[in-house]
Amino acid sequence: MTIKPIKTKKDYQNALERLELIFDSKKGSANGDELEILGILLEKYEDEHFPIGFPDSMEAIKFRMEQMGYNQCNSKNITN
Repeated sequence: MTIKPIKTKKDYQNALERLELIFDSKKGSANGDELEILGILLEKYEDEHFPIGFPDSMEAIKFRMEQMGYNQCNSKNITN
């Protein structure tokens, strides 16, 4: 097991390939420990390089209404 920081796109791709190989490892095994650490490193890299911001509150409400099949016309008929 060789664990190192993920600093470049190449490091990131290598880490993803390794993750795929050991994905089904048993918790507590050497590969399971590597999987856990690799997941933490990948998460850190992704948070820094692929940030996902919070949605606009109105857009979030509209999205949820759409998921539930509501629109502005029928939302007035909703009762508590």
